[in-house]
Amino acid sequence: MNAEAPVSGVQPPPSPRTLEDTGLSIITMRDILLKTMFRTNQSQVTALAKIICLPVPLTQELVDLARSQKLLTAMGTLHATAGNEMGYELTDAGKARALDALSQSEYYGAMPVPLDQYSVQVKRQSVRDIRLNREQLLSGMGHLILPPDLIDNLGPAVTSGRSILLYGPPGNGKSSISHGIRAALGDKVYVPRAIEYSGQIISVYDPIVHSAAEMAVDDPNSLRRTSNRFDNRYVYCERPSVITGGELSLDMLDLAYNPTARTYQAPLQLKATGGIFIIDDLGRQAEPPQKIVNRWIVPLEESRDILALQSGEKFTVPFDTLVIFSTNFHPNQIFDGAALRRIFFKIKIDGPSQENFLKIFAMVARKKKMPLDETALMHLMKVKFPTIQNNYANYQPVFLIDQMIAVCEFENIPYQMTPELIDRAWANMFVRQEDIAH
Repeated sequence: MNAEAPVSGVQPPPSPRTLEDTGLSIITMRDILLKTMFRTNQSQVTALAKIICLPVPLTQELVDLARSQKLLTAMGTLHATAGNEMGYELTDAGKARALDALSQSEYYGAMPVPLDQYSVQVKRQSVRDIRLNREQLLSGMGHLILPPDLIDNLGPAVTSGRSILLYGPPGNGKSSISHGIRAALGDKVYVPRAIEYSGQIISVYDPIVHSAAEMAVDDPNSLRRTSNRFDNRYVYCERPSVITGGELSLDMLDLAYNPTARTYQAPLQLKATGGIFIIDDLGRQAEPPQKIVNRWIVPLEESRDILALQSGEKFTVPFDTLVIFSTNFHPNQIFDGAALRRIFFKIKIDGPSQENFLKIFAMVARKKKMPLDETALMHLMKVKFPTIQNNYANYQPVFLIDQMIAVCEFENIPYQMTPELIDRAWANMFVRQEDIAH
């Protein structure tokens, strides 16, 4: 069956009808074909078309070109199980050319997308064009119980596609809210397998970051061999979501060069194009927060990023990413005024009110099949919480109930909630301050 065009509001990249439509030089495409044949031992055009992600007729054109240059030779008609499809193999000259091309770059497989073509597609699927309503945003937040004014603040921040700073005490769902924003986006985009700039190829599609939804494949039995509904050099994906925490370092935002393979890997923010880049636990990285935000100044203000090749040559790529900073520190502690001005929305995520805390506690207990007990709850609210100035946090219900469940399972007793079990769970939530002899 032919792959139909995915249902999405995003305009797909058109499938190339000619080799010129790819935007790549004939030599680049020919060499990738030869390297692919050398590395994969594939000999048939339909199989090669799938690997290099071009329609079958264009792949046949490249094969015919290589044959005319005596780099390939026909193997003759194969047996009937191969569909009587002609096979091809590299000549000695073809093997020499493939090895020479591999010595310059080990990249083979999917044809890359030129940077200028990719920039056009980024505009077609810009995260800044998303318009979420209240219901969609609430749906993305799932089971989270949030104060009413939080959605009022989050909605305009998300639909603007500008940077967001979520701050407040730990354990109140900043990370969950970030994930909820990603879930609310809902639609899908086209991610290039690789892009090309100045003869250099940069891998972009990453199965760890990108969740593939559907890919176009050319049907070898179709009368219309250019039946792809979108350019198969792209992968149809959920909008990407890249999450980093304390491990983030500034070099992770640069092109990663593999000197052995002589290939490039796109940095995290380029992989997040069209989606969300979440910097969690800001202030826990080895780099100071001010320095991390300074790295984002040009991208956030100008919607473009500047990357550098191994040669030192710098070039511009689109920056179309919703950046969410999340921190447990007060913004004034970690940023100067100039940095704060460049983060467009600043939203405080506080702990729940007592009323919302009890709602969350009851919801978690119901989900985990822990019966509620009024005496135990009164003990928790009147005896335990006053010891921490009634500072409620969203993580506490799950923590306390899981602790009580663990005790019940160990003691082999039915799930139950008692003042004694509340005390035991509470003792594990905090560490008593004391001196330990070494």
